[in-house]
Amino acid sequence: MNPEILIVGSGALATLFAARLSAAGVDVTMLGSWREGLAALRTNGACLEGEDNQRVRATDSPADCRGAKFALVLVKSWQTEHAARQLVDCLAEDSLAVTLQNGLGNDALLSALLGQERVSRGVTTLGATLVRPGVVRLGGDGVVTLEAHARLDAMADILRVANFKVSIVEDAQPVVWGKLMVNAAINPLTALLRVKNGELLANPQARSLMGELARETATVADSLGVKLSYLTPERTVEEVAQRTADNISSMLQDVLRGAQTEVDAINGAIVRTGELQGVSTPANRAVWSLVKALPLHGKMAVGPFVGGFNA
Repeated sequence: MNPEILIVGSGALATLFAARLSAAGVDVTMLGSWREGLAALRTNGACLEGEDNQRVRATDSPADCRGAKFALVLVKSWQTEHAARQLVDCLAEDSLAVTLQNGLGNDALLSALLGQERVSRGVTTLGATLVRPGVVRLGGDGVVTLEAHARLDAMADILRVANFKVSIVEDAQPVVWGKLMVNAAINPLTALLRVKNGELLANPQARSLMGELARETATVADSLGVKLSYLTPERTVEEVAQRTADNISSMLQDVLRGAQTEVDAINGAIVRTGELQGVSTPANRAVWSLVKALPLHGKMAVGPFVGGFNA
């Protein structure tokens, strides 16, 4: 009998994980709400560009997913509470849901409804571009880092079968905050300036502000006792911006499509945590407010939808 996994989401990373897992013989069910995505997945399966289409089950009904033992949560941060309520009806008692989402607080929202014993957090540095519904382009290889959990071994084995690079750590806080720092420094600036990641480096004011956002985030992390494994915050985010120079960040994609962004769970979460810790975060507060103030212009075609490490 093939191993089974439930993927919550139907965007870029969800499609990437589904395609690779299904190709490795894993029985994949995708639970989502995006009609176009679900329709494409039902008709053609999940496809990694240049490879064969892979069969998956795609549904918008939790009733179709009951008894799931393993789930990957890959929805936007603002959709987490809804996903948690769906998973209440999906997961078996001895199940495990792993969140690989952007931002802070997703694991807490999931745990509030599912119980801590059924939730583990993680981070992925994989990049993916949704070329069209159901078809994804790998935007860069990376690692799936998971926090140790009593029920995690079988889930990790399933991911390894699909050739994902998996690292299990005792405490995921440093990697969660490391990714948060990168997203907080790059994503809102690309959304506000309407530029690709690499263009931030060519603009002295944007580059300076990117460094300030990173430093503030690192200071908040340090106030929590979270030690980031980077030489300097500025150098880290600049290296990522250079490495992903041609990427259109997901926050910019969201703004251009008139969709809700994840800025509340990224820069907003840094500001709120800083307030609790007595750490001032004026740069993060400013870009948080500015992104929230952007008018929504409806759907605009600006190329493929990007997801992943800095997307």
